[in-house]
Amino acid sequence: MDTNTNINTNNTIPYVVSFLEKIINTPSPSGYTKQVMKLVEDEAACFGYSSYYNRKGGLVIEVPGNTDKVLGLSAHVDTLGAMVRSIAPSGMLKIMPVGGFMMESIEGMYCKVHTRDGKTYTGTILTREPSVHTYDDARTLERKPKNMEVRLDEVVESTEDVEKLGISAGDYVSFDPMFEYTESGFIKSRHLDDKASVAVLVGVLRELSLTGKKPEQTLRLVISNYEEVGFGASWIPEEVEEFIAVDMGALGDDLTGSEFKVSICAMDSSGPYDYEITSRLIELAKENQIDYAVDVFPHYGSDVSAALKGGHDIRGALIGQGVHASHGTERTHITGILQTLTLIMAYIGI
Repeated sequence: MDTNTNINTNNTIPYVVSFLEKIINTPSPSGYTKQVMKLVEDEAACFGYSSYYNRKGGLVIEVPGNTDKVLGLSAHVDTLGAMVRSIAPSGMLKIMPVGGFMMESIEGMYCKVHTRDGKTYTGTILTREPSVHTYDDARTLERKPKNMEVRLDEVVESTEDVEKLGISAGDYVSFDPMFEYTESGFIKSRHLDDKASVAVLVGVLRELSLTGKKPEQTLRLVISNYEEVGFGASWIPEEVEEFIAVDMGALGDDLTGSEFKVSICAMDSSGPYDYEITSRLIELAKENQIDYAVDVFPHYGSDVSAALKGGHDIRGALIGQGVHASHGTERTHITGILQTLTLIMAYIGI
């Protein structure tokens, strides 16, 4: 479907993809986000927008508008990951998940271990019975945390050998994203949930900066850092009246979304989203010939969910480009990203 938009797709969309690749390749499991947050902060500053951090380390970017009414837009930069639970006598690392994902989705993944003193080591995530040539139960072993290990790419044969490297319980483990942008316009990578939306919001900043336009409402862009563990935007600026989470559109058997559309979520596991804002988003999608889907996500929560549970007096909604195989080896399409960017621009009055 053609999209009526003033967005300079020849420049902004390639920019969004480029910035997405940059932040995708910057490890940031929930709680380990300083480096990637600095990239977003610096990018916002390049476009002339100031920002500040809340006490949890989340970033708030300030965008002046034509009115004092404040609209919040959020995306989360934290991703799934793991943490070292213990070091086995064999030198393998026992891990615990950070965020909710199937253990099957990380089996065989390359990873990095980040120590508290700033060292980084590479490894591979395997089961404790990783070979059908050796173990009777290799195929049937239940893929759960206690059966998963990290094999370090270091000469280690004992707990002591690993400790000498400076690795200990509590160190973060990040998953290599395997980012790829195909000639057919697909973007496949881990962590598109929700770095794709972070890149979209920075794309909004770029459009506003280059055109010199102001949004109708004053904006607060909340880049949260604990969403994957449930409390990313439990605090947002008190002046925010409306709050829209820009996350990912879940795809499934009875859902109508796709990688080529922007999903508008009417309800998720936390309950219905605001009727008026959701209806307005649908109306704008129709008016601007934006390819969209309205869906209900039963196994989903967002930054808006966290803000409402945190006691904020807001009205909230949820949108995002469709992402296939969420919390696994994900994929979206540049068309879905464009639809999402266009809908945001329409909502803020550009």
